[in-house]
Amino acid sequence: MAKLKITLKKSVIGSKKDQIATVKALGLHKIRDEKVHEDTPQIRGMVNKVIHLLSVEEV
Repeated sequence: MAKLKITLKKSVIGSKKDQIATVKALGLHKIRDEKVHEDTPQIRGMVNKVIHLLSVEEV
């Protein structure tokens, strides 16, 4: 199964509470934090919600 490397590119300051919670649920805390997740519909949905804060690569 494919994996996604997700990097936090922008700060969550000023974002809505649900968007901040989504970033934390992805395991990202600081700018330039990176996590690798399985490419599932649930993870894709979370990424799409906060795509303006993230950089996503397929690994």
